[in-house]
Amino acid sequence: MVRAALPKDPRQIEEVRIDTDILIIGAGNAGCFAGIEAKRLNPGLRVTLMEKAHIDRSGCLAGGMDAINTYIKKGRTIEDFVRWSRSQAGGLLREDLTITMAEVLNKPIEEWEEWGMPIKYEEDGEEYKTRGKWDITISGSEMKVILARKTLECGCQVINRVVATNYLTDENGIIGAIGFGVRDGKVYIVRAKVTIIATGGAAGLYKPYQNDGNDSHHQLWYSPFNVGTGYAMGIRAGAEMTTFEMRWCATRTKDFNGPIDTISVGYKTPMINCKGEQILKTRYAHLGGDAAPRFIRANLPMDEWREGRGPCYVDTTNMTEEQIHDMKYDYLNERPSYVLFLAGRAQDLSKDPIEIYGSDPYIVGGHTASGYWVDVRRATTLPGLYACGDVAGGTPNKFVGGCAAEGLLAARAAVDFVAGVEPGEIDQALLAREKERIFAPGFRQAAVGDGVKPREMEERLQRLMDEYAGGVHQFFRMNKEGLEYALRHIGIMKDQVKYLVARDLHELMEAHEIIDRLDVAGTLVRHLMFREETRWPGWQTRADFPEKDDKFDCFVNSRYNPQTGEVEMFTRPYEQIIPGDRLKA
Repeated sequence: MVRAALPKDPRQIEEVRIDTDILIIGAGNAGCFAGIEAKRLNPGLRVTLMEKAHIDRSGCLAGGMDAINTYIKKGRTIEDFVRWSRSQAGGLLREDLTITMAEVLNKPIEEWEEWGMPIKYEEDGEEYKTRGKWDITISGSEMKVILARKTLECGCQVINRVVATNYLTDENGIIGAIGFGVRDGKVYIVRAKVTIIATGGAAGLYKPYQNDGNDSHHQLWYSPFNVGTGYAMGIRAGAEMTTFEMRWCATRTKDFNGPIDTISVGYKTPMINCKGEQILKTRYAHLGGDAAPRFIRANLPMDEWREGRGPCYVDTTNMTEEQIHDMKYDYLNERPSYVLFLAGRAQDLSKDPIEIYGSDPYIVGGHTASGYWVDVRRATTLPGLYACGDVAGGTPNKFVGGCAAEGLLAARAAVDFVAGVEPGEIDQALLAREKERIFAPGFRQAAVGDGVKPREMEERLQRLMDEYAGGVHQFFRMNKEGLEYALRHIGIMKDQVKYLVARDLHELMEAHEIIDRLDVAGTLVRHLMFREETRWPGWQTRADFPEKDDKFDCFVNSRYNPQTGEVEMFTRPYEQIIPGDRLKA
């Protein structure tokens, strides 16, 4: 690929100025549904989506999915869903957010089917085919293409391959965003009456266990292009953030980070250790066995390894030839490269089970509760800014369907908000500073020719987080002293940003990715330090505080002060709406 050249000096930077009613940053699942819903509610509104990649294949659904993990099936209720999600999150979630999401959860999934996404049915042809308690099975290899087409049909304006860098603000709050074109090098200044952030979570903060060079640099489970930019923009602007310490660490197929629910849930294959023991039914029966919370199931292969009973596997040896064929077809709908991996190894799954291992940790609000602190309409604490999908906090176990549902909710609130506001005035001095910040690595490369490359800083951050902030190579374990070390060195690295260089526009994008990752990592470490207990073993294992402490039965939140540079850490209480034991479904 020929990479586009950088402007050689500030006078060569071209500006593209766009005025819109609703700006949606991120054209993945949640962002697309937000755009579609906004245009449905008011076709006359100008709705603009700013997308870092290309809308056809962007976000977490770029490669497709084989299942929708949250759908309220016939006979189940919203209360059932809240109880299940609450127990899976160790008893800590925003019940008000979960209820409002569940109220519209099925709508986008059923619409997706109307637009052309194949959903499998039971043999009677009446009900969707189930896979587990809340899952339905799909053939979703083209689901993002279908969603992108519908977004464009609705009349949304899409700006592809534009990297958002910061919000535009005035005295009233958020009035849009600024970014740069990764192909054309232009600055995009988008002024909006209301902004929806939908950029997804954060990957690449930690070193993956199979990171052994450029070939596996981004061999991750989560989308490697989601680097936490939406979080970072909010952190820098002073938004309140919540529950970053509830990381997402998953059990995945070893060496290729493929999801294992496709096998273990879809085909009811047990997880076993090297002794042949069915781990959940034996050593973890007291924690719920096969119904144990997700953080328990994510942690168990790592505990087995640490205690000398690894490696661990998903036992495929009892699967029929037809089941193995169907399982590989399922992977073609979400992880086709994994099928090639199995073929390349010539692995006979009827005799040789699939090995599993823990993933590197991610910050992803669609799976856990990490993200912006929002109200039931998905408004953040920054006026004029709404959040949905992986970037919105408080609602774990959203997954694909829940992120889409939040797109609908954020759009409905944004349409109402637009009716009462006028466009803000852009601060030209702020704009000039941001343009200088955006292109500084490129101008520095042109001026001095030497410095710190983005990849070098990224690898340093990943190693730092892995070793001192509970990475997979440390079996997800951490302590106060290690976290303090990590935070101190993140500060050193942030000071070294002034040495970052970029040779072209693609590398300039990578420079801003590591800048954003540093901001997210700093917030994450502060959250991990503040919660002096172990509430979610694996996701958040404090070796120095191994037990759960009732005083932390609350939300840990943070807020960066842009004026002072200080970070405030504080808590918000749990508010229970659905009665019952919060640890039981």
